[in-house]
Amino acid sequence: MTKLLPAVLLISAATAADVEWRVNGGENNIRYSPLTQITRANVATLKPVWAYDSHDAFKDSEMQSNPIVVDGVLYATTPKLRVIALDAETGRELWAFDPSGGAAPQRRYRHRGVTVDRGRVFFTWRNFLYALDSKTGHPIPTFGTNGRIDLRESLDRPIEKMSVSASSPGVIFEDMIILGSTVPETLPGSPGHIRAFDTKTGKLRWIFHTIPRPGEFGYDTWSKDSYEISGGANAWAGLSVDAKLGMVFAATGSASFDFYGANRIGDNLFANCVLALDARTGRRIWHFQGVRHDTWDLDFPAAPSLVTVTHNGRKVDAVAQITKTGYVFVLDRRTGKPLFPVKYRSAPASKLDGEKLSPVQPYPVKPPPFTRQSFTEDMITQRTPQAHAAVLEQFRRLDSNGMYTPESLRGTVLFPGTDGGAEWGGAAFDPESGLLYVNSNEQPWIIRMAAHDTTSLYKNNCGGCHGDDLKGAPPTFPSLVDIAKRRSREELLAIIREGTGRMPGFDYLGRNMNEIVEFLVTGKDKGAADAEADAKQPGWLKYRNEGYVLFRDPEGYPPLTPPWGTLNAIDLNKGEIRWQIPFGEYPELTAKGIKDTGSDNYGGPVVTASGLLFIGATSFDKKFRAYDKASGKLLWETVLPAAGNATPSIYEIRGRQFIAIVCGGGKNGAPSGGSIVAFALPAN
Repeated sequence: MTKLLPAVLLISAATAADVEWRVNGGENNIRYSPLTQITRANVATLKPVWAYDSHDAFKDSEMQSNPIVVDGVLYATTPKLRVIALDAETGRELWAFDPSGGAAPQRRYRHRGVTVDRGRVFFTWRNFLYALDSKTGHPIPTFGTNGRIDLRESLDRPIEKMSVSASSPGVIFEDMIILGSTVPETLPGSPGHIRAFDTKTGKLRWIFHTIPRPGEFGYDTWSKDSYEISGGANAWAGLSVDAKLGMVFAATGSASFDFYGANRIGDNLFANCVLALDARTGRRIWHFQGVRHDTWDLDFPAAPSLVTVTHNGRKVDAVAQITKTGYVFVLDRRTGKPLFPVKYRSAPASKLDGEKLSPVQPYPVKPPPFTRQSFTEDMITQRTPQAHAAVLEQFRRLDSNGMYTPESLRGTVLFPGTDGGAEWGGAAFDPESGLLYVNSNEQPWIIRMAAHDTTSLYKNNCGGCHGDDLKGAPPTFPSLVDIAKRRSREELLAIIREGTGRMPGFDYLGRNMNEIVEFLVTGKDKGAADAEADAKQPGWLKYRNEGYVLFRDPEGYPPLTPPWGTLNAIDLNKGEIRWQIPFGEYPELTAKGIKDTGSDNYGGPVVTASGLLFIGATSFDKKFRAYDKASGKLLWETVLPAAGNATPSIYEIRGRQFIAIVCGGGKNGAPSGGSIVAFALPAN
């Protein structure tokens, strides 16, 4: 459904002086702008010059687009996954496209924007990749079928049994759009293969199997025939392309199931890898694996940054990869060789039957980690005596021995947690100084394993995400408490059968799906209709997790001493941390005099040639800030309508520099929003 306004007829080509923001994450995915109109001296006078409200926000919704600006038009997606085109100078809506045809959203979408190339706007909705006319918003009928292709196709598995989408936009190389994917983290999984499609026809041009098949490099790093059932190893955070070298770079996620890998014994290439592929053919050029046989959900959280550093006195084109664990791997762009030494240290073994963890894991010697990497008893919160005592009691019932503490029936602290360390917002790189800017979380999570329970279909199939108590970990894993008051039996059955987002479809359960619906409606869990048959299902494992639990103190704050979030400047030339500051606040604690705590933060920074670092990201104070990029000194801040959990875009139209940021909120209980705000200096 496309809404057109007469104003679309007035779109004119941008002048030669205009500077665009054409690519998600900026050119080379380094979130850098050469514009210099806004400086350290005048940034304090920055004001909002337009605001656009999509009116699409709903409970727990998110909006994470990095706006794309081409020919004076700004393109983004809304919380309901409508695609919008705005006049980038005024914020006036030019057109909007709704792939759902106006239907109410059935769930929260997590989506990071669009790809614009030669008059076409590419974006994903559920399992479809669309191509729209950039001037009208109409689907282009010659692309695929009526303007879209089904991303479940070409993966050599029954499409009705797969859930495949993409939260991050693809990249363009020549006449191809190259795309990663978002897939479930349970079994049976969907493979995270990387694919290139023809931008005009939508036809598949090449595919790289991130879960290798017989005869392919890396096949022997999995159990026999893992490729038939395992999923993940997906480039969910997006891709980066070097057009001059003809190379595309991906950072891949962990293999499924996330927390127990007895069905995938081995290092599991190409999960948790930086991958360099020939952009024309999809052929592997090199790879670097950052976590071997991951059972901690430590997937690489952001697409690689293509940087140029000074190393041993010479300029080197490199790839900088940030991680959830707080490390930065710096790799030669052509060969994948680490520029700083990487050591392999011993890691503990698992006590869970059937699990075989890697005996060693890689640790870069430089740069040093930008987060704490182990939650120890002396780090327990001192915010109040009551909070300290409560956290201490819980902590002593858990295993917490650093990043690679094996999962257990007792319960394991994941720190840095499943949200990092570094997150999907990515890093900004300043080519003049060689500084890489990364915002980071320090938020422990708890994972507790449980034996497969033949008395509960719900626990075995749903409890790993939504919790045995149905409370989930909203908004990432929604609560199912009283779900029958919000959904009919038919709606629940459809969601279980078809899947949604990262949730796979469970059609293979047959009549057992009705038993799960019965439990959700009545609370009566009848268990498997046939326990022996249940054990033969492709997703059956001896152990499962009881849910995702964000470790908090009794009042909902992080359970450790601050900082709970940081902003970091890392010198990639020397492999040193230049500066680090707490990032974010809880307004209610600030009012009590408890300042500079840091907070959880999602979304990335952008750095300018004029000495500034801009970033939103902080969930609860909803602020948008500008820092001196050399020192980390705060120069300007403002409060947004909702948290700016997105990367800002910087562009110039008719000699005026703008900074636009999407304000979506919705993370970890923060209020949701659906607006875009653009800032500029006062007009002369």
